Amino acid sequence: MLRKALLACFAVVTMTASLHSQSTAPYRPLGTLRDQAALQQQWLQYRLDSVMPMLMREQGVEMWVISMREYNEDPVFPALVSATTFAARRRTIYIFHDRGPGEGVERLALGGSSQGGLYEALRGSVQTEDGRTEELTGENQWNAFAALVRERNPRNIAVNMSNIHAFSDGLTAAEWEQMQAALGPDLTSRVVRSELLAVNMLYLRVPGMVPIFRKMQELAWNLISTAFSNEVVIPGVTTTDDVVWWMRQRINDMGLQTWFQPSVDVQRQGGVLGEGPTVIQRGDVLHCDVGITALGLNTDTQHLGYVLRDYETDAPEGLKAALRNGNRLQDILLAEMHPGRTGTEALLAALEVMRAEGINGTIYTHPVGDNGHAAGPLVGRWDNQAGVPGRGDVPLRGPSWYAIELQATTPVPEWGNQTARMGMEEDAELTAEGRMRWILKRQTEFHLVR
Repeated sequence: MLRKALLACFAVVTMTASLHSQSTAPYRPLGTLRDQAALQQQWLQYRLDSVMPMLMREQGVEMWVISMREYNEDPVFPALVSATTFAARRRTIYIFHDRGPGEGVERLALGGSSQGGLYEALRGSVQTEDGRTEELTGENQWNAFAALVRERNPRNIAVNMSNIHAFSDGLTAAEWEQMQAALGPDLTSRVVRSELLAVNMLYLRVPGMVPIFRKMQELAWNLISTAFSNEVVIPGVTTTDDVVWWMRQRINDMGLQTWFQPSVDVQRQGGVLGEGPTVIQRGDVLHCDVGITALGLNTDTQHLGYVLRDYETDAPEGLKAALRNGNRLQDILLAEMHPGRTGTEALLAALEVMRAEGINGTIYTHPVGDNGHAAGPLVGRWDNQAGVPGRGDVPLRGPSWYAIELQATTPVPEWGNQTARMGMEEDAELTAEGRMRWILKRQTEFHLVR
């Protein structure tokens, strides 16, 4: 009798757990990991079939070699592999050989897989110049590499070394030493640095990425609008750290990641005293910085909120005017971001218009995409409004994405002319046709906590 009762109880618990699991199915706003990987594979094939040959010919590169070891991957590695490949395999050497427009770019992998059939993964052995057979694994991998390069006899061999661009500086000192020894003096003399090859491989966007990136923007907007609402904030109780960790947890609960710890800070009349977590009060201006990571892509967003006083139904007019100044600076910058201009040229042109209009602001815009602070031209830094040497000298081109990051500081009459800093960041696209536009939209009104 007791056994039957226990079995019946167990059945009820099991059924309840099953129903509960069905009713609380995980929220997957971007689909399953399998769905995402299939999309990423399409993007990879487009990059390898279309973007890479264009860039190699544009830079005059006949052969591009990328060598790396497991857990010490080249920065361009994620743009060259499938979503199911998380690291190099022991030593992985990719060889891209341009055989001309008729035959296309040959893609060889010494180490690792074919990435779903997109590379010729060389295994087994290869004949050396003196007729010997060398295995493609272990210590003989470099000999096999040299034999393959010698057989193709390229006029130049590009490698990733740069004093300016981290994204083009993936060849480690030890890999370079071994590569030189394997190639010998003649082939080593053909090695060149082609820094914009790796930069542009990461910088230029695949058209199919745009709908997913727009959906990620929607998720970022929804995240912030909820964080800066009474669903999360109780004035006089909730701290800035409480909101930060709510954001971080919500991102995780959606099956997404973030590429940096979110931040939330406060401005208020009379200033904020002390450091560390601040209790949010009525009359506060809230500011956040948050980025979402999914499918190898990264967003970067800064928004502003306002905590209404008991007698208010909207933010004070002085704060709304400050926000409009930030919006105007966004308009000015987007109008100056032309294809062919360098990041510094766009910066200086925008700052000239900004000053002529009497706006007190700074511009520190950067590419976004495969990385949060991504490859491509920098349009100023917060601590350098004269232009960034090297990285600011890269020309703008599309299709590409930018985190339009800037701030405008404005006196607020309701605060006794104390200034309020409107730090804003919204992701935008430079299309292949040369048009600047928002990926989704931009903030023009404060998120309100009532």
